[in-house]
Amino acid sequence: MTVIAVTAGEPAGIGPDICLALAAKAFPARIVVLGDRDLLAARAAALGLTTAGLDIRHVPLRAACTAGRLDSANARYVLDLLDAALAGCQSGEFAAMVTAPVHKGVINDAGIAFTGHTEYLAEKTGTRRVVMMLAGANLRVALATTHLPLKDVAAAITPAELETTIRILHADLSGKFGFARPRILVAGLNPHAGEGGHMGREEIEVIAPVLEKLRGEGMDLVGPLPADTLFTKKVLDGSHAQLAMYHDQGLAVLKYAAFDEGINVTLGLPIIRTSVDHGTALDLAGSGRASPTSLFAAVEAAFDMAGRRAA
Repeated sequence: MTVIAVTAGEPAGIGPDICLALAAKAFPARIVVLGDRDLLAARAAALGLTTAGLDIRHVPLRAACTAGRLDSANARYVLDLLDAALAGCQSGEFAAMVTAPVHKGVINDAGIAFTGHTEYLAEKTGTRRVVMMLAGANLRVALATTHLPLKDVAAAITPAELETTIRILHADLSGKFGFARPRILVAGLNPHAGEGGHMGREEIEVIAPVLEKLRGEGMDLVGPLPADTLFTKKVLDGSHAQLAMYHDQGLAVLKYAAFDEGINVTLGLPIIRTSVDHGTALDLAGSGRASPTSLFAAVEAAFDMAGRRAA
């Protein structure tokens, strides 16, 4: 049977809550939750639930935890979860890993430089370049840049980096999602995709030449398109993915359309990794009001990808 690891994420957030919900959901795979068993039992008791039926791989907390209250002493625990899941994927014990949300700020407060799951797993696997993609509501929005200040985005979109991003996206749309000839819509960087150079020249000097080169290799690429019309129904029809140039350009649309059921996928890794598309929601931790829908979708997507890899 396919075995999928699920990391419980930031212990003060809703990660433990939504992981507990996995026990009541039938999946065509064995789900192993990586987390502190006493934390999960305590959170279950507070919610009127039980850990019975939940396959827990115990990873101990570094400090006591209270729902809704961050503690940098547990930053290393959060990374312990990721390391354990990654090791299991690399050894073949797990076919994929699914991650509940972490809190970047508290990890950095502990003196550990941490940009996000995507960058952490890339470094740990020795992968020079990965691509962050969120999916939901028939959208698959990938990013040319991820967690950068807006003032640094234009300089980061070089021909080489953009070409690498598109190659990774194209390869995983085929290998992990099963599209034989994926059609990718590519956004411009500037308003109106630069308006013929009057609002910026990145489309003319960087984006369009890369697209032309890759079209010459047979890729089905459309753009650069104005981002404000790329996500309209008529333009989206027939596409398999959309490439945004920066974080909020694409993810604001995706989260509006699919916040509860959207998922995050890291493309380009040698392992399969999916995640929820929401944060730690500290105000909901331990309240019983956190929705596990995104986690369920992430597990199902990981199982589908694992099946294609095994076929």
